[in-house]
Parts: sequence; C-alpha cells; structure tokens
Amino acid sequence: MGEPGGIRADQARSIESRHSWIIAAAALTMLAFAAGAPLTVVVGLVPISETLGAGRSLPSLATSLAYLGTGIGGVVCGLLAGRFGQRAVAMLGGSAILAGLVTASLAEPWSLLVGIGLGVGLFGNGALFPPMLAYVSLWFDRRRGTALALVSSGQYVAGFVWPSLFERSIAAFGWQWTMLGYGAAASAVIVTLAALVLRPPPVPLSGPGAIRSQPGAPVLGMPPNTALALLALGSFLCCVPMAMPAAHLVAFCGDLGIRTSVGAAMLSVLLLSAFVARQFWGWLSDRVGGLWTVFIGGLAQTVGMLGFLATQDEAGLFFAAAAYGLGFGGIVPAYVLAVRELFPVAEVTWRVPALLMCSLAGMAFGAWLAGAIYDGVGFYAAAWWVGIVFGLAQVALIGTLLMRQRGAMQSLRAAA
Repeated sequence: MGEPGGIRADQARSIESRHSWIIAAAALTMLAFAAGAPLTVVVGLVPISETLGAGRSLPSLATSLAYLGTGIGGVVCGLLAGRFGQRAVAMLGGSAILAGLVTASLAEPWSLLVGIGLGVGLFGNGALFPPMLAYVSLWFDRRRGTALALVSSGQYVAGFVWPSLFERSIAAFGWQWTMLGYGAAASAVIVTLAALVLRPPPVPLSGPGAIRSQPGAPVLGMPPNTALALLALGSFLCCVPMAMPAAHLVAFCGDLGIRTSVGAAMLSVLLLSAFVARQFWGWLSDRVGGLWTVFIGGLAQTVGMLGFLATQDEAGLFFAAAAYGLGFGGIVPAYVLAVRELFPVAEVTWRVPALLMCSLAGMAFGAWLAGAIYDGVGFYAAAWWVGIVFGLAQVALIGTLLMRQRGAMQSLRAAA
C-alpha cells in the first residue's frame, strides 16, 4: 500500500536523534498553550457579551476570526519561517498572543476583534500551528508520521486542560484578568521554549517513499501546484464533515431530549477518542505513507458519521461519538506527511501552511453549513447526509491520487 516506513540502508544515516523528540515535545507544549488562547473567548462568551453589551455574536465573531487568522497567518508566517527560521517566528507567535489578549482585555468591541483576530489568530497561532508542523517534519525521516500526530495533538490537549481552569478563573477574577494572566503565562512558556530548544533542522536525506526531490519536477504525473491544489481540495472536503458533529453534537443531543451536560461529556469522549486515535494513525502512516492514511481515515470518518444516523439514544450516541473520533483523528497530520513525502524540503515551509489553510477553511465552512442546514429543515439528519457526501467526494479524490502515485512509482522503478 505504499513505501515502507523505514529502509535499513537509510536507518544508519537517519536524521532522527534524541533532540528530534525534544523538539517534538517542545512543539506539543507550545501548541497546547497557543491553542488555549482562543478558548478564553469560548469559555467566557457569556460574561464577555454582558460586559460589551453587544450580544453573543461579537465574541462568536472574534472566535471565528481567530481560526480564520490562523489559516491565513500560517501561510504568511510559513514564508517568514523559511526566511528567518522557526525560532524567530515562534517567538513572534508567543509575543503576539500576549499582545492580542492584552488588547482584547481592554473590553471594547474593536479591541476584542483586533486582539483575538490579529494577535491570537493571524500572528499568534498562525505563527505556531502550520509552520511548526512543517518544521517538526524536517527533524524526522523514519517516524515522521508518529511525530506529526503527536505534535498536532496540541489542540486536543488544550481542549482537555484549559476550559475548566478558565471557567474557575473567570468566576473568581473576571474574563479580563483571566486573559491577561493566561497571555503572560502562555507567552513566557512559548518564547522561552522557542529560544532554548528550537534551532535549524538537520539537512534531510532523501527519505524512503519520497516520490520527487527536485523543485519543478512533476508530482503524481502533474504540475506540482496542481497536485497541491488537489491535496488542498481533499483536505477541505474531509474537514467539512469533520467539523459538523464537533460543532453541533451538544445541540443535537438537546434536540433529542438529552441533557446538555451529557452532550458535553459526549463531546469530550469524541475528542479523547480522536486524541488516542491520532497516535495510532501516526504509527500507521509511517508504514503505509501519508496518502494511504488519508484514504483509510477518510473512509473511517465517513462510516463513523453513519453512526449519528443509526441511533438516537444516549448510549448509542456515546458509542457513535467514540467511533467517529477514532475515524477522523489522524487525517490532518497525514495530509502534512503526504506533502512532506511528495514535495522538496525547500517548499515545505509554505506548502504545508497553504494546505492547512484549506483544512481550517473546511472546518469553518462545515460548522456553518450544519447550522444553516438545520435552520432550513429543522433537524440534523440532513446535515449528516451532506457531510457523508463530502466525505465520499474526498475518498474518491484521494483514491484517484493514489492511483497516480502508484503509476509514478512504477515509472521510477522502470527508469531505475
């Protein structure tokens, strides 16, 4: 199903080292702190709206701007990382998160949008999430998929750790002081780790499974930008259904008469399942390659979504949520691995963020689309079916790319 994850002749000259895993652990920690910054608005939505007197739409817009800014900022900061190095860009990200939360805490409508959208999103998480995945991939060749799965789990770690702490802090000190305190702590951790741990990556070797290594050469038998565009389209298609249950599961449970607290617990089960599964998908991708992992994960996600149509009782939905999390957990890092396998190292710093921008756009569109469909028809089953259609389209697209990959590898073997 692809090139093996490691070839013995290459292992003796592997670029992986003890410091590679130190880099991965530091990146996971930085991303867990960076991803916590937008959650200050999510958890504090009600008190923020009461303070600003602008309703809940304003803080909701700020959250949307944070994720949109992360996607756009990832491309901008990826280019900066290629020029100035990931250490400088990560330090910029940590400083921007502090500046953004300080600005947001001024408690003005404009300051909330600017602080969260530009500080936390564009130059904060935008400087840390997409470029950091590209950077970490340059430290690994044999276990690259495992490392990417670990590092990309920073968002899940943030989702487990910070909300309950923010809830208590906001109740005790208010949302403004919570933003200020968290901004200072997050910035200190991110900037310190970036300064002490991050350094230029080793010169990568021609890793096993790499289909091309020269800039300008065809990728999967097509122009490289066309190949990236199709991969990005696939990431958009898979992230549309990925966002639907995550954004609407609690509301879906409420429509079925299931308590909100149970729905929230169900969402936690889904995220925990995705976190655990992501480590398995990373292990698998080291053995079968990024594209095959994307294909298998897309199939699993599509099948998992059928679970929300098959049952409406509490126990059944807990099982469906866990199964769905197992399916989608490893798709996004597998896309990053596929880009790393297919494109030259010199292009990774901008191609990975460009793909992740499309992934984040798919997540944003999927969350909105499910709500729009519900508003139109009054039930979520229609949204789940639309998500399944998007998932099937992604599987068909990646299946086509896999066929082209197989043809390209056979041509390389024949030429050799």
